[in-house]
Parts: sequence; structure tokens; C-alpha cells
Amino acid sequence: MQAKQSLSKGPVTPRSGLVGVDPARASARDVGNHFAELAKEIRAAGLLDLAPRRYYSRLALNTGLLVAGLVAFFLVGDSWWQLGVAAWLGLSCAQSAFMWHDAGHKAMFRGRWATAMGLVHANLINGVSYGWWVNHHNRHHSFPNNIDLDPDIGRRTAIFDMSQYGSRTRWQRFVVRHQHVLFFVLLVFEGYKMRRTSLIALFRSRLRQPVVEGLLILANMVIYLGAVFLVLSPLKAVAFVAVQHAVLGVYFGLIFAPNHKGMEVRDGDESLDWLERQVLTSRNIRPSTLVDFLYGGLNYQVEHHLFPTMPRMNLGRCRPIVQRYCARQGIPYREVGLVESYQEVASFLHEVSEPARRGGPVVTTSTP
Repeated sequence: MQAKQSLSKGPVTPRSGLVGVDPARASARDVGNHFAELAKEIRAAGLLDLAPRRYYSRLALNTGLLVAGLVAFFLVGDSWWQLGVAAWLGLSCAQSAFMWHDAGHKAMFRGRWATAMGLVHANLINGVSYGWWVNHHNRHHSFPNNIDLDPDIGRRTAIFDMSQYGSRTRWQRFVVRHQHVLFFVLLVFEGYKMRRTSLIALFRSRLRQPVVEGLLILANMVIYLGAVFLVLSPLKAVAFVAVQHAVLGVYFGLIFAPNHKGMEVRDGDESLDWLERQVLTSRNIRPSTLVDFLYGGLNYQVEHHLFPTMPRMNLGRCRPIVQRYCARQGIPYREVGLVESYQEVASFLHEVSEPARRGGPVVTTSTP
């Protein structure tokens, strides 16, 4: 894929200092004149204003989903019907992940409240390190779809470009050759992989609050596994854990898969301004009440990547403003239906891995 010429005026230089920085508050020199102009319009519309009270009902709903699952777990007892409860809790825990996501972006609360909300929903409820995730996710936001700089690409077995094929193991190369199918199948392990990566980050002292995070993850493991193995027979307990994490992983994966896969792939130092960098590498899923709920607002991926601190309730109002602005600037804005989004992902994964299936030479298609 070939990148469009950057819209920023003056010499094009890598902009690598925006990790963890609110782009809407950055200078035009850092984000580019065109994005600064758009951000000014968005601020004037009040769409970047913090609105914590609007999250209270969502927090109450998530709490209700989890409590309903826990009540069902203890009422059902030692029964294979618990697999249905496990699936419910997998979905509920994925919904709670939207809370740590918004807390990490400071879109829900700021300061200690944001950290506390993130620790509760990530570490305590899901057993995932909030500190690891924030660092990982901030880098992804700064360099989406960049093979060298986006950690979301680096930790995947699937490839976005044939230049990655040489680093894959024998098993991973088998996956790559069939990644248009196996990518979706292997999502069942996504929840487990996030737990594993969190523990690695914890034991390698890569967290700012290792003691707090470690104790909360330990509490999650003790309470969760203790309850499961006390209430259920060993075989049912193992099945319960497997089903819950499989549902959680598939839900996670299906939420994130359409966001960037199949959009422009880049590598090396990033030279595009913030507006082009985010719009050209992101894809929206056409909104509806159901889609907005299932995707936690992440179906507005373009707007979310442009303005990560924006409360999710405002993303839908931001969308037409961004669409009009991109149209005036001649920047392609991609939005498709739900089914079409996964078709595009599968087609992209199939196309990228075609040389591997033919046994042909390794080629590079990323944008320099």
C-alpha cells in the first residue's frame, strides 16, 4: 500500500513524542496544522469535555452483569449448566474491559480515580495488568499499523506484511499460511495471552506499581480459581475456566480485529501528521444502538484514535464533523458494515500470506 503525501506544511520529520500525550492538547508543530484545526472545532463543540456522571449508568450496568453471573454461579452449583454461566461471565468481563480502556485514556475520570477504576476492572476483575496495558496501548495509538513501532502488531502470530514472515517459527509459519482462518480460531487464547503477558511484565519489573498490581492480580487468581474449584468438580472447573476465557478472548478479538487490519500498513519512523496517521490506518463499523453497545464505542475507531480522551458518548457526535473535515481535505475515511468489516480483515490476511502459501520469496508491501 502506498501512503498519501503528508498534508503537514514544511519539512516532514518523525513525530515520536506523542506516546501517552493527549493530541488535542498538543501543539500544531507536533500534530500538524490540519489536525490542530480539526481539534479546535471539536473543542468548540464541547466534545472533549470530561463527563464522569455519564459513565455512572454504564458502571452500574457492568456491575449488574457481573453480579448476575456470580449469583447464577452459586445458584447453579456443580452442574454442566455452569458452562452457560462461564460464557456469560466471559462476555461480562469483556464489557468491563471497556471501563479500564476508557479509564486508561482518561476519558472517564482523571487522576487517582482513573487509576483506581483501571486497576479494579483490569487487575482485580480480569487479572490483566493495567500498567502494562496502558503503556502497550499508548504506543499502539501513537503508531497504529506500524510494523516497527506498533506493539499490537509485534505480539501477533499473524503477519501484516511478508517482511515479518522470516521471524516466525515453524508452527507460526503454518498459522500464517492459513491466517485468514486461524487468526479467528486462535482468538480463544487471547484472554490467556493477556494474563500471561501481564505476569511477565510484573515479574520483569516493568510496572510503575508492581506491588499494588501484583496483589490485585493475586487476589483475582485466588478468588476466581478458589471459587471455581470449591463449587465445581475438577473436570467441570477446568471446563468452566476454558469456556470463560475462550468467550472472553473471542469477544476481545472480534472487537479489535476490524479496527486496523486491512488498512494502510507502515514501517520505520512515522512521518505522517496525526490526522493522516490515524484516519488512513483506521476503519469504522457503521453505528447502531446494538453495535455501539457491543463494541463499547470502539466502532468509532477513527474518532477514537484521533481523540483518545474523548468520552465514548461523544464519539457518535464527533463522527460527522470528522467525516466532513476529511472530505474537505481529500483524506479517505473508511466506514463499513459489521459483516463487511470481517470480510475485509479475512481478505487482507489471505492476501498478505499468499506468497507463503506459494512458497515464493519474501516481499515487503509496507509504506516506507
